Amino acid sequence: MRRKWRIATEEEILDGKTTDVYFKRTEEVLRREGVNPLVYAEITVSGMPEGLDWGVSAGIDDVITLFQDKNVDLYGLREGRVFSPRAKSGVKIPVLQIVGHYADFAVLETPLLGFMCHTSGMVSKTARIRKACGDRTLLSFGARRTHPAITPQVEYAAYIGGCDGVSCILGAELLDMDASGTMPHALIIAFQDQVKAWTAFDKDLPDDIPRIALADTYLDEVVESIMAAENISKLTGVRLDTPGSRKGDFKRIIQEVRWELDIRGFTDVKLFISGGLDAEKISELGDTPIAGFGVGGAISNSPAIDFAMDVVAIHTDGEWKPAAKRGKFSGRKIVWQCPQCLEMSVTQWNADIPTCYCGAGKMQKATELLLEKGSRLKPQSTPTDIRTYVLEQVSRLKIS
Repeated sequence: MRRKWRIATEEEILDGKTTDVYFKRTEEVLRREGVNPLVYAEITVSGMPEGLDWGVSAGIDDVITLFQDKNVDLYGLREGRVFSPRAKSGVKIPVLQIVGHYADFAVLETPLLGFMCHTSGMVSKTARIRKACGDRTLLSFGARRTHPAITPQVEYAAYIGGCDGVSCILGAELLDMDASGTMPHALIIAFQDQVKAWTAFDKDLPDDIPRIALADTYLDEVVESIMAAENISKLTGVRLDTPGSRKGDFKRIIQEVRWELDIRGFTDVKLFISGGLDAEKISELGDTPIAGFGVGGAISNSPAIDFAMDVVAIHTDGEWKPAAKRGKFSGRKIVWQCPQCLEMSVTQWNADIPTCYCGAGKMQKATELLLEKGSRLKPQSTPTDIRTYVLEQVSRLKIS
């Protein structure tokens, strides 16, 4: 097959072509030897990036699609649920669980983990950035920081994690929304004149596109912001994308721009900030008068959550028997979560409902049957519904 880029097709992913070869060899051996045990496998966290103590489960819906029409049952946390890597007992949280004959799904382990590790990492990072932003606008500018084949997935993760909009055209289309963005420095450089560039942008583009002028190309941010406000009557705001080599005390620059605009009567002109931002830098800006942030690489280049899949029980002689390797916890399990503090607990499959230490009473079952004999049990939630669910949970958590 001749192709322009090294990109897997949907059919190749579903057929297990993107797997590690040893899973394919394992399948061949098991089939030749007539060995295909009914197993219980679970996906747990081996390590959280950046020392984080909570994450957001994502990529789950993609895994459901991957396993549709396979003779397996999938249990686990729903898309967008906040989770802890371990319970207080030390037992790892099974974020996803598979019951089926091993040879029937062995080659899908690699894409399964790819969907979950990368997507969960991006959603979890975005959720922390969202929390640092408070109620101010947050846009995803990460399209240029990742491989174009997966840019729509990056934008999906950014959106459900808390971004208000995304910059990639296709990513926005698949989210059923309009793409968001301002203008690049290249537009201003092409005109060799800030005012001419801003004026052309204002004249040539539809009225529903916000008039946000990039105000740091050639001159001081204060000077260019005032120039934009004086020349564009419908100006919504200015964007400061000051490079690190010139940034200095960025907080003071922002405060100065705000003051100088206000003193000239441009109190309605909003300030938008971009350029190398992450949760820590946004938090450092504190209560500065910023209306919104554009964040790129901190989202698209988020470190993956290190999920691993392990067989921990085998069905033999009519019953489930422990089968975990060293360092893992055997047996089928149920995950429970406190509806108040979101603390998680893990019990054996038929154990009693645990009580949360916070005093809220009985926990609620977090483990759901997601796929039965290859058939999806519930319609897939919309990205907007997942985003609402994520933000409701994250609003009750501390950044750590």
